[in-house]
Amino acid sequence: MDELIGRLASKAGIDSVVAEKTIGIVLGFLRNEGPSDKVQALIDQIPGAEAAIAASSSNGGFARLLGGGLMAVGTRLMALGLGMNEIQNVARELFRFGRDKIGADQMSEIISGTPGLSQFA
Repeated sequence: MDELIGRLASKAGIDSVVAEKTIGIVLGFLRNEGPSDKVQALIDQIPGAEAAIAASSSNGGFARLLGGGLMAVGTRLMALGLGMNEIQNVARELFRFGRDKIGADQMSEIISGTPGLSQFA
């Protein structure tokens, strides 16, 4: 997890605390919306990912008010102070990291199998 946090902080120019929260939000979204077996393979390759997902979903009522899907993820990331350019940089870096961990084919299946995600690939 530290490796991914460091990469996001550096490449996207964001604080490491924000990077960790962002990872949890995005992985939680992928778990809910993407192809579950492929997403779980990715999560399993990132030590600390389960804890980050759990921490990001503990917003309780606020998270439920936002609903689901990509728009809710965008809203949550913007609430962390990220702009659209930073969100795109974060997504691209997460995809690169995923390709390094589980291979390009599996990562492509996650991207194509998750509604709205291909625009960030």
